Amino acid sequence: MVELGLIFPPDQPPEHLINVARAAEEAGLPELWLWEDCFAEGGISCAAAALAATDRLRVGIGLLPVPLRNVALMAMELATLERLHPGRLLPGIGHGVLGWMGQAGVRAASPLTLLREYGGALRALLDGESVTMTGRYVALDRVQLRHPTATRVPLLVGAEGPKTLALAGEIGDGVIFTGGTTPAQLRRGLTIAHEARTAAGILGPPDAIVFAAAHITAPAEQIAQAVTELADAGAHRVAVCALSPHGPPDGTLALVDFAATLRDVQTML
Repeated sequence: MVELGLIFPPDQPPEHLINVARAAEEAGLPELWLWEDCFAEGGISCAAAALAATDRLRVGIGLLPVPLRNVALMAMELATLERLHPGRLLPGIGHGVLGWMGQAGVRAASPLTLLREYGGALRALLDGESVTMTGRYVALDRVQLRHPTATRVPLLVGAEGPKTLALAGEIGDGVIFTGGTTPAQLRRGLTIAHEARTAAGILGPPDAIVFAAAHITAPAEQIAQAVTELADAGAHRVAVCALSPHGPPDGTLALVDFAATLRDVQTML
């Protein structure tokens, strides 16, 4: 069965997050997803706040741009959150928006090389290994987490183009598909990722996380139909972002009400 999530988008101010996270949990939704867009809320800090404010809710971050953070620091942050809230963190990494990376002065000449090096190192660090490597972008000398996790942290990778989709299938536990992905695009993307996993000797398809959007007043039946179509195409998780005719929904109450709508959607899946 597909897992349903509510998206807390970065156009909402961070002080709205706690009430929305609690509303999602009270509505019985299994997941809340955050976006780390430049230059809004930080994904790690928001995930920490949402996890601490709830008891059962899984919190996904889709996604953390790898050029912005040293891989050792990323591993430390993710391992800390996993130890504090076991089994509830769903972190995603990716290239980030290249224009934003340029603004921040961290744009890589080869984003794919950076993601490959970074993803491999991060997976090894989260698995408790001591990592020494000298890559084009990632250099580590006997780095090992002092407080490794007892449970395996899933590593999700955001991807759109075929090369990144293949890499996501190879180095990630799951693939994050951007908003607007159609069922047909999802099938093609999962085929690319799965073939890359098979070539790398990894059994089974990757987890598939798809971001979707719905008008904030859309009936539950309409949203459920869209979610079902994505699930039929291979989505394991669908996170829904509420839209309004005049931009982002106004205030906490709108997203709290939307969480209740997604509760009704969940009963139809």
